[in-house]
Amino acid sequence: MRLTLEDAMKNESYRQAAVELLFQLADDDFILAYRGSEWLGLAPHIEEDVAFSSISQDTMGHAAMFYQLLHDLGAGDPDELAHARPAADRKNAILLEKVNGPGTYLTEPHYDWAFAVVRNYFFAQAKKVKIESLKNSSYQPLAEAAVKVNMELYYHLLHWKTWFSQLVRAGGEAKTRMETAMVTVFEELEGLFSLGAKGNEFTQHNLIESEEALRTKWVQMMLPVFESLDLKLPEKFGMKSGNGRNGDHTSELQAALDTLGEVYKIDAAASW
Repeated sequence: MRLTLEDAMKNESYRQAAVELLFQLADDDFILAYRGSEWLGLAPHIEEDVAFSSISQDTMGHAAMFYQLLHDLGAGDPDELAHARPAADRKNAILLEKVNGPGTYLTEPHYDWAFAVVRNYFFAQAKKVKIESLKNSSYQPLAEAAVKVNMELYYHLLHWKTWFSQLVRAGGEAKTRMETAMVTVFEELEGLFSLGAKGNEFTQHNLIESEEALRTKWVQMMLPVFESLDLKLPEKFGMKSGNGRNGDHTSELQAALDTLGEVYKIDAAASW
């Protein structure tokens, strides 16, 4: 059974669960889109500058879509939800707020292309699994949004899978840096699958599948890729820095939000 917006507003338990899930979806896309935008002009070549910028723009558009659904459910103005909420209120996975890697790409100590590729590929696959689940969500507006997101996500996933495979197959320093990046990403990867303290409510209301189901499907999709590249998936993933779904975050998130909200905070009522 699918519920409309009007149905959801009549059921407070259902509405709160939908709001919590939408914050996770929106905040994930919002912060990763920003991290992607930081690569503008720094990607390995000009074609990748264009491609990565397009992907980041799509991802920010997905965040905007989810923030609008939150607005419809009475959570607040979309721009305020995106720019004015404090870091402690954010629901994004910690993996996505991390600066762009510990490497030494160009002159910036926190720009590492291997980390960017691994993080974006693993996230895109996790997002694909979630979107497929959300297409069957009991909340009709969310299911409809998932169909729209899925059309663009196909290309995102193909892009990052290509980069991942080519760099691993290249061998030498490229493969070594990719393996180092994977270790770093796997230390926080479980945060992508966590649904937080209200995860059971999500599944009870048939909003999305369980954490275990999402994780299992991700592994099923990734295993053939890893085997083809002679790589091994770890048996368990970590949440080394805490669970962002429950409000745990790093100082890196606050720094990013300060930059993201700088113009908005000059005049929140301004029209652009």
